[in-house]
Amino acid sequence: MRVLKQALVWVDGVFLAQRGHLFPWAPVFLALGIGGYFSLPIEPVLRDYVMTLGFGSVCIGAAVRWPGGWATLGWALALTAAGFGLAGLRAHRVTGPVLDWRYYGPVEGRVVALDRSASDAVRVTLDQVRLERVGPRKLPDRVRISLHGPPADLQPGQRIMTTGHLSPPQGPVEPGGFDFRRHAWFQGLGAVGYTRNPVLTVVPASEGQAGLRVFAIRMAASQRVLAALPGDIGGFAAAVTTGDRSAIGQAALAALRASNLAHLLAISGLHMGLLAGFVFAVLRLSLSMIPALALRLPVKKMAAVGALVAAAGYLALSGGNVATERAFVMVAVVLLAVLVDRRAFSLRAVAMAALIVLVLRPESLLGPGFQMSFAATTALVAFFGWLRDADLPHAPGWAKPVLGVVLSSAIAGLATAPVGAAHFNTMSHYGLIANLLSVPLMGVLVIPAAVLALCMAPFGLEIVGLYPMGWGLNWILGVARFVSGLDGAQGRVVGPGPWVLPLMALGMLWLMLWQGRVRVAGLIPAAFAFVLWAQADRPVVLVADTGGLVGVMTGQGRALSKPRGAGFVARNWLENDGDAADQEGAAGRWPGATGKLRMIAAGDTQIVHVIGKGGAAQIADCTQGQVVISSVALSLKGSCDVYDPKRLLKTGSLAISDRGIVTAQQRAGQRIWNTPKPRRDWRAAQAQ
Repeated sequence: MRVLKQALVWVDGVFLAQRGHLFPWAPVFLALGIGGYFSLPIEPVLRDYVMTLGFGSVCIGAAVRWPGGWATLGWALALTAAGFGLAGLRAHRVTGPVLDWRYYGPVEGRVVALDRSASDAVRVTLDQVRLERVGPRKLPDRVRISLHGPPADLQPGQRIMTTGHLSPPQGPVEPGGFDFRRHAWFQGLGAVGYTRNPVLTVVPASEGQAGLRVFAIRMAASQRVLAALPGDIGGFAAAVTTGDRSAIGQAALAALRASNLAHLLAISGLHMGLLAGFVFAVLRLSLSMIPALALRLPVKKMAAVGALVAAAGYLALSGGNVATERAFVMVAVVLLAVLVDRRAFSLRAVAMAALIVLVLRPESLLGPGFQMSFAATTALVAFFGWLRDADLPHAPGWAKPVLGVVLSSAIAGLATAPVGAAHFNTMSHYGLIANLLSVPLMGVLVIPAAVLALCMAPFGLEIVGLYPMGWGLNWILGVARFVSGLDGAQGRVVGPGPWVLPLMALGMLWLMLWQGRVRVAGLIPAAFAFVLWAQADRPVVLVADTGGLVGVMTGQGRALSKPRGAGFVARNWLENDGDAADQEGAAGRWPGATGKLRMIAAGDTQIVHVIGKGGAAQIADCTQGQVVISSVALSLKGSCDVYDPKRLLKTGSLAISDRGIVTAQQRAGQRIWNTPKPRRDWRAAQAQ
């Protein structure tokens, strides 16, 4: 008993010793609760939320009643419970109808967003949707359509109509993979599809629509940028200034990704920070040069207010997506710290920004944008804080800017590289060089030129800023093409298991946030995460949820059953394998890949892929030990295991290994965004 009491006193002292350094842990525990919600196999019910709320309240009451070191644990558990509740509240607040059948027919709606798909097709997002003979209660709030037909001149607020294919958002391309249904749920997308038909205007765009004014201004600004800077440079400039990436070509995008410069396209913390920093510096310098103001007014705080207004304008102009909102919150926290005479760049400021983002959009925790942004920011602030407090020799004045750029790029690159590799399965071996040659130019030329263009735009003289901006972006694209063309510029890595990133994050956060020598213990879970990653085991057989593609692991890599079709699925499988081959090359690994009936051995199991009605006509019976995958309905004699579209609709994609068959539905669980519903023909829906 005495030993237990001493242990409790010791733990209490440990927590008390961390006083003043505990606030940065608040978003960590909030994130643990959010992650707990998303990892559940079954959707919580009201009783679960009530119990969580009660548990959190008890923890808060205990922390208030018995203050001291142990109160820290009470607040940590209360934040975890709050994160769980916030995630559930957000998921239910965005609830909307989701199409649960495949629809073909007239589609009408109002244009609220424009972008490009991975296949370089223009995509339009519509709200106020109308579908033929589908009641209001079943209409999705938003649908997104890829336009593969004749070019269309689309404007914000324009009401259009076409005839197209719509379907529910797709589930994971493999069990445990990225769940687009969940992503679409939080975006309000109730259906996605495509059309090859012309797009007709039902009602022209109206400038008086309040909700779309900013969107209209964005697109108008993008068109003016493209008129002055055509080609990929103009597309790059439009992306940086307005967030419109629809004009940059796939070749340029591939070069930027391979050189680790794709982050310059997204309006993120870098752009927002450079813009706010430039405006802050210009305003402070200008006000300081006026003695009457400099001697009487707090010019530093006035400059911070001006920079905050400029950042808010940039947020509105760029469309206010999740990444830009996150960047604005981080910049706003820094500028507000200046206003209240606090240290602007501190772990507290980063923690406050993370708390705000997680409270507003808990689902952003799962995205690479949130993870990479806060990984880089936390690592930079922690490293330079340690550097400031360490007793190290001071570098010469001329070397400080150069050293600062090199260290910033290196630290941010090291912090984000594992996250980027985990999500995108690639690593840029020369990314540090590319960033050192490009990021400084963003700060000294591109962003200042963009601000100048914005200031001159009301007078029709935006070209004064756009030309210098184009010079800088042309250099960056040149660097991207040069670096991406080097031998071994891009490496491939296998996709990690579900525990790799959480373990790595917790370990590195412990290293950066905990005070004292025990902080080095954070290296243990981080190292263990890399060990788990190195031992990642890919499924032997993968099956698409439509039955249209099968992939089997061989000694040369994954063999695909078809050289074309289901390209998105094929690309994701190969990327998760860490395989650089394209679909056609991977299809060449399939033995005897001809005809409509394709077979391959996978251990003791024979995989039979039946392609279309032609393949179905060639098979009438099967034997035990065969797994038959078909893209059309089958009725076979024999004891084989058959997966046709009707069965795959219930199971989703498949992973087959020595341990058996795992379905995407089993891995995803019964959640609010993916609960399976009976499939119905669209004509049956019309009758309702």
